[in-house]
Amino acid sequence: MSPLAKRVVVISAGASDPSSTTLLATRAAARVEALAGEQALRTESRVIELRTLARDVADALVTQLVSPALQDALDAVRDADALVVSTPVYKAGPSGLLTSFLQVLDNDLLIGTPVLLAATAGSARHALVVDEQLRGVFAYLRAVTVPTGLFAAPEDWGSGLGERMDRAATELVALLAGGFREAVREGAWGSYQHSFASAGGTELGIDLDTDLMRLATGGA
Repeated sequence: MSPLAKRVVVISAGASDPSSTTLLATRAAARVEALAGEQALRTESRVIELRTLARDVADALVTQLVSPALQDALDAVRDADALVVSTPVYKAGPSGLLTSFLQVLDNDLLIGTPVLLAATAGSARHALVVDEQLRGVFAYLRAVTVPTGLFAAPEDWGSGLGERMDRAATELVALLAGGFREAVREGAWGSYQHSFASAGGTELGIDLDTDLMRLATGGA
């Protein structure tokens, strides 16, 4: 990964191979790369397919132990300048694999991170899942989702999807080019409520070398 390139991480909860969910996400990421290039903004993408980490995610939820493969994915998400997140819709809701992965994330990992949301389903009846269910989760994680969500039922692949994808990609590139994530983290990081040891403990900035902290830890 070039240090000058913006890092765009694609997270797909598609369960099959090939997957329409992954296809939607990678197409969106490719459009982001193309539009960013028009502004002389270099991006590099990495795809994380959660189906390959399903057992690792389940183990982490139950045992709190994180496998090396899952840790690598979490590190990539932590370091991402932007995310493209895509899920299939099952029973009027996002994939349980995606929501489980998000539950494994530290609460502070995505603060200020721009996110493009996408979903696929077998029926247009599920078109509101992105806005009604996914946005709330990322709001809780204090990420910023672009206004345009992507949704593709079978009949959508050939009609109007490209125009909507361009709009969503344009919004994500605007947040990338404007340095939204960096500005938020540099200017307001300390004012967010943080959990101890979240994001590796870097979020707290606690000075352990004080009389009070020495007393609390049993020191003289």
